[in-house]
Amino acid sequence: TTSSSPRTMPAIEHKLNVTEEEVPEHIRQQAQDQGECESTKAQTIEQFRSYILEHDECQPHRTDDQYLAKFLRARYWKIENSYKLLCSYNKFREQNKSYYEKVRPLDLRHVGESDILTVTPYRDQHGHRILIYRFGLWRPNRVNIDDIFRATIILQELGSLEPISQIVGGVGIFDLKDLGLEHILHLSPSVAQKMIALLVTSMPIRTAALHIVNQNWVFNAAFKIFKPFLNAAMREKLYIHGSDMSSLHKHINPEHLPKRYGGLHEDYSYTLWLDMLKEQCSSNSVQKDMEQLGFIFD
Repeated sequence: TTSSSPRTMPAIEHKLNVTEEEVPEHIRQQAQDQGECESTKAQTIEQFRSYILEHDECQPHRTDDQYLAKFLRARYWKIENSYKLLCSYNKFREQNKSYYEKVRPLDLRHVGESDILTVTPYRDQHGHRILIYRFGLWRPNRVNIDDIFRATIILQELGSLEPISQIVGGVGIFDLKDLGLEHILHLSPSVAQKMIALLVTSMPIRTAALHIVNQNWVFNAAFKIFKPFLNAAMREKLYIHGSDMSSLHKHINPEHLPKRYGGLHEDYSYTLWLDMLKEQCSSNSVQKDMEQLGFIFD
C-alpha cells in the first residue's frame, strides 16, 4: 500500500482445523502430489496396519485409520518410512514418559507467560503454522528445560491432529536475540538430541524449514552442540538470516509474520492456545486424543 500508516491485521481466532473438510483444494492437490490417493487410501492404511502387526518393533496405542493416516502423510505414504517414524515416535514417548504421563497442559501457563515459545494462530502462504522460539527470554531459574519440551510437545501433538498441517508440515523460527551463556549451559547434547527428535525425526508432523534469526556469537557455540544431530536433509531446511528480515521474507511473506520480524501481526501468546484447549476442546475429540497420550485435563 502507498499509505504511510502501518497496516494492522484483525485479531485472529485460536482454532484447530481438525476436519478433512477444512483442507483447501490447493492443499488437497499437494496431498495427491505427495502420494495420497483417495481411491487407494483405505487400502494403503490397511496395508500399513498389517505391516505394523507383522513387524514387532513397536506397539502403537492406536491403529485406527485416522491415527495411521497422519504417519503416512508425514512420510509421503511410504509404508516402510511411515513405520520407522511410528517406531521412532513410540520410542521417544517411552524414553520421555514424564513429558506425557500425568502432564496437565493447563499447568504450563508459566511457560506461555514467559513468551519463550508460541505457535501462530494463522498460517503462512504455504499453509504452515509457525512455531516461534525466543530463547533469549528464557530464564532457566524460572522455567526448566523439561517444561519447554512439554509445551513444545503439546503444540506438536495438537498440530498433528490437523489434516492441513499433516500434509504441509510446519515451520520454525528460532529467534536467538539476547541468547547468553546462561542458556548455553543448559544445552547439553541430550537436550539437542531431544529438540531434533521433536522437530525432525520423531513426531508425526514434518518440519518444512527452520529459520534462525538474530543470532550472535553464542549461537556458534550452541550450533556446535546441535550440528552432529542434523542429517543432510535437515541441513538443507535450515536457514540462517541474522537480523536481515528481507532474507526471511524470501521464505515467509511479511503478511504472515509478527511485526518483530518485519511482518504485520501482533505477538500471540502460547497461553491463548491453553485457553483454546480449555474452552473448545472438552466438547470434541481433541481432548480425548490428548488424554490417550497421558495428558490430564481436569
